[in-house]
Amino acid sequence: MAFAPFHSSRDILANAALFLDFDGTLVDIAKTPDAVVLPPDLPGQLVALSWALDGALAIITGRSLESLDAALGALRLPAAAEHGALLRPRPDELPHRMPTPAVPAAWRHAAQALAATEPGVLVEQKPAGFVVHFRQAEAAGPQLRAALDDLLRDAPDFAVMPAQMAWEVKARSVDKGGALRALMQEAPFQGRRPVFIGDDHTDEDGMAAARALGGAGLRVQDHFSDAAGVRAWLADLLEVARA
Repeated sequence: MAFAPFHSSRDILANAALFLDFDGTLVDIAKTPDAVVLPPDLPGQLVALSWALDGALAIITGRSLESLDAALGALRLPAAAEHGALLRPRPDELPHRMPTPAVPAAWRHAAQALAATEPGVLVEQKPAGFVVHFRQAEAAGPQLRAALDDLLRDAPDFAVMPAQMAWEVKARSVDKGGALRALMQEAPFQGRRPVFIGDDHTDEDGMAAARALGGAGLRVQDHFSDAAGVRAWLADLLEVARA
């Protein structure tokens, strides 16, 4: 499958920098972040595709880098974690953290207390923010959003971002578009045209940035149906590379 502005799979392999969201794009959404299942053949495919793209393949995720690396096992890839608050342009280098305002500890405690009153609600803590997951308590979504909006009422540097059955508190200064643009300044991405693939509201900035830089921003549901479709497309792209 090819898509504008690329004319073929070979054009993608020769000229693209591939940026992939993780949850809902590479792996199926799970009830909790640590319950995702990594398909056994996916790490090898990602390594081979990275080689075919001269290293220009990265994960851009809302997860913490620690959580991403734990989910990927022994595999290490270039990555932007926490929507770009932490960047690792090359897998063999130490990551560097972007300057962002600190989330007040009181907010973290308030989120935990709120979750404790709603069975099935989970708070995922990250260095630069936190996520309130309500996949197992769908009816609590509006109430949780109202409570978080009230918490951030006088904090213009922060926002509550909608995700899949979750609300994320993060600094406004970081998003996946900024992460993509930052990685595009680094070797081996520099000089290529970006392709960003994501499935969620949090991925829209990455898609827009990829298009603005002359590449493609692809929503999973529109182009691949689901994460299994993305993995099938990656496998097909790898077959072209091997041929």
